[in-house]
Amino acid sequence: MIKLLLLLLSGAKFSKLLVTGGSMLVSVAVYAMVFGWWYAVGFVFLLLVHEMGHYLAARQRGLNVGLPTFIPFVGAWIELKDQPHNAETEAYIGLAGPLAGTVGAVICYFFARNYNSDLLLAVAYSGFFLNLFNMIPLSPFDGGRITAVLTPRVWFAGVPVLAALFYYRPSPILVLITIMAGPQLWRAWKYDATAPENQQYYGIATDVRLTYSAYYLLLLGFLAVMTNDVHEMLQAVRTVHGSSGA
Repeated sequence: MIKLLLLLLSGAKFSKLLVTGGSMLVSVAVYAMVFGWWYAVGFVFLLLVHEMGHYLAARQRGLNVGLPTFIPFVGAWIELKDQPHNAETEAYIGLAGPLAGTVGAVICYFFARNYNSDLLLAVAYSGFFLNLFNMIPLSPFDGGRITAVLTPRVWFAGVPVLAALFYYRPSPILVLITIMAGPQLWRAWKYDATAPENQQYYGIATDVRLTYSAYYLLLLGFLAVMTNDVHEMLQAVRTVHGSSGA
């Protein structure tokens, strides 16, 4: 009986690996049809690095968490089977994803510069941009999870950012994110700091709030600078290639 139980548990773990690996391969194949194979591999790998940052942080805090699942043109996510006990834990897990993703993008960037690889530069740009995008201070973005250590009402600061993005680059994904953000904003609107459950969850020491705020601003600033600089490098590459082609 014990052997059968162990076999079933190992099979469940294997099926989770199959879902993660299979969804990764599907994402690579779909992206490859649009951007080419090597870019697709690099892009999905950076998504994996980002999600594994969340995964390892959640495991470190003792939470039961599932392996990443990927959906093309939507992204990837991990399933938190245990919810964070307080806002600091949620911020810790939320910060780990963009931080790991940024490290992955920086590594791609250095390889791109050292080997003069336009492909790796494009992959690095996608990593910087996606992690910057995820820093919008609005739930369900990682930025919303990090900034909630201050107060959920800070999420309203992310509304004009999301609106500006939709104005300049309309996208079905932004519509989906807006729908997902709606209940969170309503929750923030009704937020009562004196409620016992909120005091328990959001009752974070001031120094902890300031520490996460500093981490957030530093990472946000770094990602903004790198996204802009790498974008300009890619524009210069396109200009050179366009001139040589002419």
